[in-house]
Amino acid sequence: MSNDVEDGGEEALNAVDPKLLEFLVCPLTKTRLVYNADTQELLSKAAGLAFPIRNGVPLMIEEAARKLTDADLRRL
Repeated sequence: MSNDVEDGGEEALNAVDPKLLEFLVCPLTKTRLVYNADTQELLSKAAGLAFPIRNGVPLMIEEAARKLTDADLRRL
């Protein structure tokens, strides 16, 4: 019997349910978010913030977010 860590590694543990992503919006601007699987973050272009995802759970508070760089914004 195998587990998620063996099958998919760290990414499997941090994966976010795609159905959940359909409902989440930026807590500050109420605009849509963009999921970045590489950084495990939800990006809000309107707020200029990236909300981290820890163990599959988005941390949707401003204090947990990082400011998006100019490079991040250009990729959105």
